[in-house]
Amino acid sequence: MAQGCLKFLKYTMCVANFLCFMCGVALMGLGGYLMATFKMEGLVPSLASLNIPSLLLICGIVITCLSFLGFLGALKENRCLLFTFFLVLFLLMLVELTAACLMLWYERKIQELLEKDLKKGLNDAKQKNSTDQSDWNWVHSMFQCCGVNNYTDWGDPTPKTCCKENCNSLNPTNYAKGCLEALNEWFEENYLFAGITVISICIVEVLGMCFAVTLFCHITSSGLGYKL
Repeated sequence: MAQGCLKFLKYTMCVANFLCFMCGVALMGLGGYLMATFKMEGLVPSLASLNIPSLLLICGIVITCLSFLGFLGALKENRCLLFTFFLVLFLLMLVELTAACLMLWYERKIQELLEKDLKKGLNDAKQKNSTDQSDWNWVHSMFQCCGVNNYTDWGDPTPKTCCKENCNSLNPTNYAKGCLEALNEWFEENYLFAGITVISICIVEVLGMCFAVTLFCHITSSGLGYKL
């Protein structure tokens, strides 16, 4: 019976850590892709500390390494690896909860910082700053918006990337929504998604710690010691 429970815990933990490993690889890929395509840092430097692509890449690396550690510890029935897995998982959960609290505090300031940076970026782009013009073109296309509050912020002429319909006519239809509103909506949606993700990850981490401790105790009571 005890050996049956041990095998069940062992292989369940192996499968769970393998799935987490694949999720970590996917996060690394997504982080790398966003680092190559995400172009908001220059336009909203006040929010550069959020650096979402880098955070995704780092999270992916940590999850991949930790999952491999847990997988190996369970597969080899190694108490040292299981204890290390439990300890790192516990510390990681504390870091995630701290980061979540900081994000909730930071959320209140986002709209103010966004408005300040977007207005400055718009003025710089009007002065023919090519970097800011390129960033604005990307934001217009990505979020289907125009200007800070609306397309009239640009005056005449309006950038071609503001065009929604009839772009080649004398009276093109521009995006009505301002980029401040569009970006605020994007941050609100992603904050909700991030919150749900953090809660889900914490639940998985608690389960992982429970599995690791239970497997550790079973290995100890079975007298397997530091099996290699």
